[in-house]
Amino acid sequence: MSFSIQIPEQVDSFPKLKSENGFLLWISSVDHKMIGIMYLWTSLIFLIVGFAEAMLMRIQLAQPGNTVLSPEAYNQIFTMHGTTMIFLVLTPMLIGFATYLLPLMIGANEMAYPRLNAFSFWIFFFGGLLLYFSFLAGGAPNVGWFSYAPLSEKFYSITPGVDYWALSILVMGIGTIGAALNFIVTTLTMRTPGLKLTKLPLFVWMVFVNAFLILAAFPVLNAGLVMILIDRILNAHFFLSATGGSAIIWQHIFWTFGHPEVYILALPAFGIASEVIPVFSRKPIFGYEFVAASTVAIALLSFGVWAHHMFAAGLGTTFNAFFAATSVLIAVPTGVKIFNWIATMWGGSIHFKTAMMFAVAFLIEFTVGGLSGVGFAMVPIDWRLTDTYFVVAHIHYVFIGASLICGFAAAYYWFPKMTGRMLSEKIGRWHFWLFIVGFNCTFFVFHFLGLLGMPRRVYTYPDLPYLGSLNMFSTISAVVLGISFFVFIWNIIYSLKHGEVAGDNPWNAWTLEWLTASPPKPKSFESIPLVKSRRPLWDLNHPDDPDWKRKK
Repeated sequence: MSFSIQIPEQVDSFPKLKSENGFLLWISSVDHKMIGIMYLWTSLIFLIVGFAEAMLMRIQLAQPGNTVLSPEAYNQIFTMHGTTMIFLVLTPMLIGFATYLLPLMIGANEMAYPRLNAFSFWIFFFGGLLLYFSFLAGGAPNVGWFSYAPLSEKFYSITPGVDYWALSILVMGIGTIGAALNFIVTTLTMRTPGLKLTKLPLFVWMVFVNAFLILAAFPVLNAGLVMILIDRILNAHFFLSATGGSAIIWQHIFWTFGHPEVYILALPAFGIASEVIPVFSRKPIFGYEFVAASTVAIALLSFGVWAHHMFAAGLGTTFNAFFAATSVLIAVPTGVKIFNWIATMWGGSIHFKTAMMFAVAFLIEFTVGGLSGVGFAMVPIDWRLTDTYFVVAHIHYVFIGASLICGFAAAYYWFPKMTGRMLSEKIGRWHFWLFIVGFNCTFFVFHFLGLLGMPRRVYTYPDLPYLGSLNMFSTISAVVLGISFFVFIWNIIYSLKHGEVAGDNPWNAWTLEWLTASPPKPKSFESIPLVKSRRPLWDLNHPDDPDWKRKK
């Protein structure tokens, strides 16, 4: 006997346009699925822009004393690359997946606040355009994506680039806060009956916890951005030491946001891995409770580690010792997740589809970044390496090794649900190997460059032994990495028209989004089965052996 719950029709009072499809339908939509797709396309476009900026930097650094870019142009490209990748690629990519999938995974037909959902996307989108308008308005920002004071003050940066940088991130931050608020309220109020918080899919759980991180971290950054604008436009002195302010306060403000931001970008990626690995291992996640609890521990601890970015700022031994201890401590709940994912695969019937290959690659690449992060928690090691390319290697292995790689895993896993067609596995394998080889060859050598003493944030370097050859190797490898991005885009374009028809549940997965049509209709659910466990589709397909009857 099967039971189902009827989903009531949700009234959409947003005015309808007569156009049945096309541009007007997209820009007027409050459908979470369309908004999620717009987030994803926007992040993909900015990924290409961010990669182009990275290639300009790699070309400039391919040889000692290169003059492809001037110091000023290099600083602008360097600033725009970091800002683009953090705020315009990784953040909207993960928000896009969450916007599309969270309602489907909890059995809801829409987000709690559809209009806020649309507002959050469009204010983010126009914030990104505002940032790039700076190129036409007197010059892009040239102070790094961290915009350290006093370099960000008017006296040092007279062009309006920093104003555009601060204003655009402030605008995008408002959109991100709106999205986080929507995720929290949707998760708390829109779950289908029977789906308790303790039964949430781990992707939903991590997006839910992550939303609280956003609500705590982004207002701090926004306050600091307002202070920069007041300094620059109204001649205040928040960050000018010569007139009573404090440049070090900006570092405290920025990294109070900046280190939680690492986990804001990592937690949804962890959630993606927690969905992909069990399905392709044909086993439930090992230690669901530990994975969920360690997520909360990471969120809480992430606000107590910011000053490990400031060990070289002269804060004092006691200060450094406290933040070194907390920085080591936060590695524990992260390590718990790694062992949970490995234990899930152990003894499973693993299917190495492209999504699973990216998920396994994530375990390896993120572990490399995490181990170097533990090294930076040791103050003497940090003092030696903090301003070298070793840090550049670490941040790329964390951000790309977790967020971007899991983003690719999510794309191959959920593309059939979003489009009704499968991404090509053959092209996907080309994408995977080109990406993994290109990524590791590009960034792993940065560890050696850092150990050799090459400083970061410089537009050129002296002709010392090994520096030129290692940089040239990295630049050539970056070309391979770039080819992988275009292979991925080709896979999307090809598969949208010629991909294999997916069906509603091509992976034989267990969460509620796979109960809907592929792609889902405007009203995703007419009815859904009564949820009694963490794998409702397993229960539906195996009535003689449901999860809810098994020993807890």
